[in-house]
Amino acid sequence: MPHISTYKALRIYQAAMTAAMRIFELTKRFPIEERYSLTDQIRRCSRSVCSNIGEAWRKRRYPAHFVSKLSDSEGEAEETRVWLEFSWRCGYMSQSEAAALDKEYDQIIGQLVRMIDRPDQWLVSTHAAHAGTGK
Repeated sequence: MPHISTYKALRIYQAAMTAAMRIFELTKRFPIEERYSLTDQIRRCSRSVCSNIGEAWRKRRYPAHFVSKLSDSEGEAEETRVWLEFSWRCGYMSQSEAAALDKEYDQIIGQLVRMIDRPDQWLVSTHAAHAGTGK
């Protein structure tokens, strides 16, 4: 596995950011009466997938915290899928647009589950981090 020094280099983060930005663009055409409900909800949870990945990256010294933030991200991704279904059922996006994004989030969830199942690949050793510091 190549050395990854920032969460922004993670394929999962890049995929989540791309999907969230696509949702942002699609929701610009949602009706004004949905601004504080469906539009806000789907934007919030799609963005939260990304932010939780970023938070998890900084928690890599603490396995339980790392997994917890990835689990939060997984939950937000699934919530996004629910709002996508509402979006097409309400007629605010086509079924094909919603289905394509749903598939992207299914893949994002799969990647998150793999990271959750194998956190040791991603963790930072606290012993190595303090080596030579006298701590």
